Amino acid sequence: MDKEMNYGSDYKYIPTTSIGSGIGIEVLPDLLCHTVQIVNIHLVGNPDMKEFVLVDTGMPESANEIISVTEERFGANSRPKAIILTHGHFDHVGAVIDLVKHWEVPVYAHKLEIPFLTGQKSYPEPDPTVEGGMVAKMSPMFPNEPIDLGNNVQMLPFDGTVPHMPGFKWIHTPGHAPGHISLFREKDRALIAGDAFVTVKQEYLYKVFTQEQEISGPPRYLTTDWEASKESVIKLEALKPTVAVTGHGLPMSGELLTTSLKKLVNQFDQIAVPDYGKYVNKHMQ
Repeated sequence: MDKEMNYGSDYKYIPTTSIGSGIGIEVLPDLLCHTVQIVNIHLVGNPDMKEFVLVDTGMPESANEIISVTEERFGANSRPKAIILTHGHFDHVGAVIDLVKHWEVPVYAHKLEIPFLTGQKSYPEPDPTVEGGMVAKMSPMFPNEPIDLGNNVQMLPFDGTVPHMPGFKWIHTPGHAPGHISLFREKDRALIAGDAFVTVKQEYLYKVFTQEQEISGPPRYLTTDWEASKESVIKLEALKPTVAVTGHGLPMSGELLTTSLKKLVNQFDQIAVPDYGKYVNKHMQ
């Protein structure tokens, strides 16, 4: 490691949880979705092959849990070929530095996320005034400063391929974050959506805690471009995924996923876009 990595000075444990915390769901033989407090990480790779990738790295101070889940699935001392980040918000990079130090593996992200991952730029402040519930109101306490991975983070290849994830392509799905990506595999139409859309109303503490399943747009308190978010959802729906895992909420598949995504596209302004908030673009109303 050539350069000292560090989290932002506002990095801290966030005391929120859900009934799904600590639970892993094998969505496909080579796709495990595991919930860390209120956010999902994904292990992509067949346990028999021992080669895998970690997508996103959970909440602050969750490295030990992620290492434990990884070793339970792939064996003692196993480590991924790489870490892929859908974006750099605190609940997706929470353990990344600890994991890079432990595993000594590369991290990949979209080029537009690199400034947030190399200490150069903070995301816009979370919006506690946005229409929503308790989680939105709590959002000012969420870490917002950029982390610094130094030269341990690399740009994803421009051709859409994903390192060490054969068959998957990355798709630029901005709106929630400038360089947000989703991952899609054509052969079985599996989608790792990140926060482009989620399957729980992430702004509401009760719904987060109970993990009540319903399709929703990206978490409102951190989404700054609703027009781009809408275009991203349209792009993902057009892929006709048969199974989707998201950054928040339970996996969704089959007819429920198809009809839910179609509904989200058709009613995006009503379902996803908040009635008020400092990042709400009035043209969408």
